[in-house]
Amino acid sequence: MATPNNSNLVCVFCASHDSNDSSHNEAAEALGREITKAGYGLVYGGGGKGLMGRVANSVKNSGGDVLGIMPRALTTVEGCDINIGRVVMVDSMHERKTMMSESATAFIALPGGLGTLEELLEISTWSLLSIHSKPVIVVNTNGYYSALGDLLDKAVESGFMKQENRDILKFCDTPEEAVAAIKNYKAPSKRFDLKWSSGTPM
Repeated sequence: MATPNNSNLVCVFCASHDSNDSSHNEAAEALGREITKAGYGLVYGGGGKGLMGRVANSVKNSGGDVLGIMPRALTTVEGCDINIGRVVMVDSMHERKTMMSESATAFIALPGGLGTLEELLEISTWSLLSIHSKPVIVVNTNGYYSALGDLLDKAVESGFMKQENRDILKFCDTPEEAVAAIKNYKAPSKRFDLKWSSGTPM
């Protein structure tokens, strides 16, 4: 599977639905503007609906590059607007996540449901396993992810996680803080020192 020729793209994980809390919808649009303002482009799941569509359209309307990675099976669920930017169609979720990971300079999570949580936790685990050392940043709009932060703190307290590895995830209150955090991010040095023959396990 060939990876698109990209550089300086921020991967955003988020919901394919709008929120009934308008602050989440507004944060998605603000994140798109901040990504472009900072000189980055966007790689995302390719959907044209919900927060996914909002952040992608915001990047496009601000003059930024947009790359969507869309599994064919999900086009009826998430929508696929080829007018937003470049779109690569793939056959599986594994292909989608691998291509997004390989294309990204950093990862930012906006609010979302199970799919967003799964992507955020998986990419954080890949950092723990030294598959990558890229920034993993969480936009904690209106405290949406505060419970996740509390759970990670509980894991440290219970001895299931080292504090250094809990710090793989950087929590920020606003999109502006999230994008600014990319440049200052440093992956913890006490992760598992593993050597992988290829970039991402399947």
